[in-house]
Amino acid sequence: MELSIKSLVLFGAVIVTGLSAGFFYAWSISVIPGTQNVSNITYLETMQSINKAILNPRFYFIFFGTIAFLSIASIYEFNTNKTTFWLILFASIFYMVGTVGVTGLGNVPLNNQLDALNLSELNNIKIGEFREYYESKWNQLHLIRTVFAVLSFILTVLALFPQLKSIK
Repeated sequence: MELSIKSLVLFGAVIVTGLSAGFFYAWSISVIPGTQNVSNITYLETMQSINKAILNPRFYFIFFGTIAFLSIASIYEFNTNKTTFWLILFASIFYMVGTVGVTGLGNVPLNNQLDALNLSELNNIKIGEFREYYESKWNQLHLIRTVFAVLSFILTVLALFPQLKSIK
């Protein structure tokens, strides 16, 4: 691969897509199982804290940078290599719809509902009910966005293979 802006953008797309997919996958195999073993109030307090802490420039760079790198990489490949173009385009679509879309339309509204709760004003029954509602929906949505982030990463990695360049 020659060193050019185009190759650097494709390399950047692979890196940020991999970091995003890795972040969601790591959450699935560490945070979710870990929080299943804590009390209802501890779970909700922990998720409130995490939901505030995640809103930082490093997360934004990975989450939104993936969109930027994938979009720019697909534009660079449009007139150059159709196979790479389609791989990156589908990676972009999967990431936008399955990861960003699910996050924005599913996980974020649930996080906002949780954030609006004053847990100290709720009794144990209400806390348990909200946890059951929140955790089941949030984890289902998280699984969807993780699968799409990983699929995007796989497609982006496939775009690096030179032998695919000859497929018409």
